[in-house]
Amino acid sequence: MAHIELKGITKTFGTHTALRDLSFEIADGEFFVLLGETGAGKTTTLRLIAGLEKPTGGQIFIDGEDVADWGAAERDVALVLQQYSLYPRYTVRENLEFPLKSRIRRVEPVEINERVSRVARTLRIEHLLDRKTDRLSGGEMQRVSIGRAIVRKPRLFLMDEPLSALDAKLREALRTELKNLQMNLGATFLFVTHDQIEAMSMGDKIGVLNNGQLVQTGTPQEIYRYPVNTFVARAVGSPPMNLISGKLGASEAIADEGYRLPFDTALGAGLNGRPLTFGIRPEDLFLESGAPGEARVHDVENHGVEKIVTLRTGNHFLQATVPAQTDLEIEKSVRFSWNPEKVVLFDGGSGMSLRHAG
Repeated sequence: MAHIELKGITKTFGTHTALRDLSFEIADGEFFVLLGETGAGKTTTLRLIAGLEKPTGGQIFIDGEDVADWGAAERDVALVLQQYSLYPRYTVRENLEFPLKSRIRRVEPVEINERVSRVARTLRIEHLLDRKTDRLSGGEMQRVSIGRAIVRKPRLFLMDEPLSALDAKLREALRTELKNLQMNLGATFLFVTHDQIEAMSMGDKIGVLNNGQLVQTGTPQEIYRYPVNTFVARAVGSPPMNLISGKLGASEAIADEGYRLPFDTALGAGLNGRPLTFGIRPEDLFLESGAPGEARVHDVENHGVEKIVTLRTGNHFLQATVPAQTDLEIEKSVRFSWNPEKVVLFDGGSGMSLRHAG
């Protein structure tokens, strides 16, 4: 297990700045997820912590020690990648044994057998031990990849989108397994992904990365309920938060599209007339006859227990989650409103949350 701290990390490649003044901490035994789009700097961050790259500026600490001069082997971290880095001519057993037979970390044969057996049981790959890895499915290969990391008992697990190549059902199953595994091992995990469902379902903490800068860090619930800006509001949540441009009037929000929705003036004291963006989650937007807003049904997705309905107001689209039994027709006119207590206010110009600014 390990406590990780990055302080003011900058990384440039030629004229390109991949990371800019990146600072965050991962507590001992925490499952920390770094969430960001392709090119945000997630993999670069992993490689810096692993010792495969050196920062241009800033410091990396593992358990309070500056590891600037430590090589990758000295840092004792395990890296699990999207591509399964297995030896195809080896059996599963031989792949699992391989990290325990290095010159740096030689382990006695009896203990090797014990560790391999334990990992195989944990990941449910006992029946595959004598099979060559080139005869495994994608999910089986990823389990072996994870097993090869676990068998070493590293102080830190670094995972670079390890589930993204798998099909949806298998991805869901392995998400649960990985989280349970981390809890059982009590290990420190840094998991990077572009998939916000993975981030929300697995992370104790999430760091949202955008263009090499850390935008917000917090628990999944904090980031979901109180996004620091409109970028995070759209990056976290499926469907994402609705963003409505407008301003405050007397006890109501006036959308630029012309409709008016109820709002507690006490929550927006001193903001009347100022350009704002109102953020509302789809589950806090509801359809009701007689509600103040009017829209047309643009699209309906049936998700079994609920429907996600896309509403069109002029040139703007909103999404609401409604009960499965709600009767909806495309292009039909409906009335809608929101829960005013769940509205997040953002500055209309900068997109910054006024809650965080205050």
